[in-house]
Amino acid sequence: MSTSRVEAAILTAKRERKGALIGYLPVAFPDLDTSVEAAIAMARSGVDVIEFGVPYSDPVMDGLVIQEATQTALKAGFRLPQLFEAISRVTAEVDAPVLVMTYWNPVVQYGVERFAQDLKAAGGAGLITPDITPDAAAEWIEVSERVGLDRVFLAAPTSTDERLRMISEQSTGFVYTVSTMGITGERSELDAAARVLTGRLRDAGDKLACVGIGISNAEQVASTLDYADGAIVGTVFVRALRDGGVDGLASVVREIAQGTTS
Repeated sequence: MSTSRVEAAILTAKRERKGALIGYLPVAFPDLDTSVEAAIAMARSGVDVIEFGVPYSDPVMDGLVIQEATQTALKAGFRLPQLFEAISRVTAEVDAPVLVMTYWNPVVQYGVERFAQDLKAAGGAGLITPDITPDAAAEWIEVSERVGLDRVFLAAPTSTDERLRMISEQSTGFVYTVSTMGITGERSELDAAARVLTGRLRDAGDKLACVGIGISNAEQVASTLDYADGAIVGTVFVRALRDGGVDGLASVVREIAQGTTS
């Protein structure tokens, strides 16, 4: 596989600051052009890796704010080719790698090989797949290796040591470390389980670990980067875009990005 741009971006952030900030937004929310502008603004305001979410009709892992945003995109007629258009436009403007967070069914419906080729052609870096595990992802592992895309699997506090070793071995770019069980959203305190889980992942293999679910301010980013390689922020960015547009989002990103240096 080719060198992981995601891994390189995280390692650069760790050299220059405490660690990486990864920012999530649904593609085509509130519309395609605005989502492109928003992703570019995130990268220019302190996000090291962009995470574009694919709107999906049954988002079992997403909290209310993200659900509402993805439903808005779907009602406006979102189709997968718009994802690749958005990535192409973003990567033409900024160097931050773009990962795609997607449930597995849209990839299967589109065709795994076709999806991978179109993602690569658009300049995308890889996939985060919350609802497929390495032992069920043989086709994706083969295709991603051949095409040169990162595959980010999720690790949860409930994962066994054996499963964590498998996740560590098969993930590239980083391992998405779930800070708490449940849906995405903001929480006043991150679970101590995130720190424990990150330590268990270190024992399972020397992979980069980025923590997501529940991180919503600079203090939580700083605390997360005391033990992890990156912090993933979603809900608060989606809300900022919804309520304040691209300028409002950029302001919130700059504020939260201060946690990568404190």
